[in-house]
Amino acid sequence: MRDVVYVLAAVLVVSVVVRRLRRRGASPGVPPAVRLWRSTVGRHRSAGGRASRRLLGDTGLVAAREVRERVRGRFFKVITLLLLVVVAAAVVVPTLRSSSRTHLSIGVVGPLAPSLREAVVRTAASGRVTATFVTEPSAADARAALRSGAVGLVVDHGSSLLVKTAGAATGTTAGARAIHSIATLLGVDGAFRAAGLSPAQAATVSHARPLPIKSLVSARRSNAATSTAVIGLILVFIMLTQYNTWTLMGVMEEKASRVVEVLLATIRPIQLLAGKVLGIGLLALVQAGLVVGVALVVADVVGSDLLVGTAPLVVVATLVWLVLGYVFYCWVYAAAGSMAERQDQVQSLVLPLSVPVIFGYIVALTSVQSTTPSLLVTVLAYLPPTAPFGMPVLVADGRATWWQFAIAVVISLAATVAVARLAAAVYRRAVLRTGRRVRLHELVATTR
Repeated sequence: MRDVVYVLAAVLVVSVVVRRLRRRGASPGVPPAVRLWRSTVGRHRSAGGRASRRLLGDTGLVAAREVRERVRGRFFKVITLLLLVVVAAAVVVPTLRSSSRTHLSIGVVGPLAPSLREAVVRTAASGRVTATFVTEPSAADARAALRSGAVGLVVDHGSSLLVKTAGAATGTTAGARAIHSIATLLGVDGAFRAAGLSPAQAATVSHARPLPIKSLVSARRSNAATSTAVIGLILVFIMLTQYNTWTLMGVMEEKASRVVEVLLATIRPIQLLAGKVLGIGLLALVQAGLVVGVALVVADVVGSDLLVGTAPLVVVATLVWLVLGYVFYCWVYAAAGSMAERQDQVQSLVLPLSVPVIFGYIVALTSVQSTTPSLLVTVLAYLPPTAPFGMPVLVADGRATWWQFAIAVVISLAATVAVARLAAAVYRRAVLRTGRRVRLHELVATTR
């Protein structure tokens, strides 16, 4: 679980860096929207333009140029490189730390049976501590070696242990835990000898196995499914908020540069909006896939156990709802971007749009750590704004059948179509209004 914390902390750091870099605005030079206009209108006869037109018409052309211009930008390159470095470090660093071993030199005064020495070495090794023995001629010599640091522990005739400071055996370090385990082992061995048990009898007692524990009702959710669902929920939350903000900022920058007025004279508003949504979505999918691929490759190369024990079904469900969640929210964020013109107006638009995302994330994260999901999570799993968080929890708990999963997908797709039509109407009416932020009630009044 500690490795998981490292990865999640790394992703959160990158998310904060992305937001701060985004607030600084675009780099000086030609605005991204102007470059998009040039590549869309001025270079539509190129081979790439003809291929995009054959694929999706003007929508494919806008999407292709959106991807190309953003990939060429320094912001995307820096953030992608930063993500790859941080994720790789989050996988490698725990492996380096776990591979390091602590050395414990044990001074022995008096006899200590070879079998007992082997047991001490095995006990220390279980806590990643390498134990070696140093024979001391007397207790005084052992104390002197302990004071000088030549040994870290003294075994006095198998009846008592001696450390230099009291904290050496009560701390949380690997050496302190090993000392505590060795003290327990020697104490049990002394109790066996005091009871008059033979070595064979003592070995039989010490190797006794605990009784198996059975339950009347088997657990519906495994530990692997729970941990996978927790990681999936956190990543879905970060990716949805990040990539949808990309969409909002892209539409706002295009409106602020006023190039959208020329673009709308060439293509329809729904085509322009769909092209931007598709282009940013493909770019986000490629970036996320690249990060996951690098994490898998690095984990395999360094032998990390970070991804060991994941639940494949939960992983697939999380990826499906990540895509469906982006497809649903990107239209909403794109329409909101058409209502803003400056970056200081973005926060007032993002906050209300993030309420269902935050609510669904908190409820799902709380429920996935309980024994059974609540009725609220079951309801949220079928509501398109919160389904990306609720349905993976039901899948991890084994309470969602294939047809229930399919019903939730159909509901989400139907709602996405309705939201896309509404977003296109808002975009068409708001994107050409410049000079101030467009209020929603103004658009409603215009529609009436």
